[in-house]
Amino acid sequence: MSREEILRALKKQKPNDFYVWDGKSEDDKPLTPKEMADGLLAYKKRGRPFSATTKKQIAIRLDPEVLEAFQKEGPGWQTRINNALKDWLQQHEH
Repeated sequence: MSREEILRALKKQKPNDFYVWDGKSEDDKPLTPKEMADGLLAYKKRGRPFSATTKKQIAIRLDPEVLEAFQKEGPGWQTRINNALKDWLQQHEH
């Protein structure tokens, strides 16, 4: 369900509309207003957490074999390239 669908459903519900839970299935138990608010807040905060260090986004051209070597290990290949470049810097500092 999209965020927009959730907000539309919340706006349609009138304050005096009640759902009577039969007490049998936890899946059918209605959310409390706090649970709804917490869920919307969590939905808004999805994605990568903010980092204390900022990185700059750039465009870089790599040879296909270099890119394939880093990508074959799966997700995190950009971080591995960054770490490899940091290692190179440490080895070549004067």
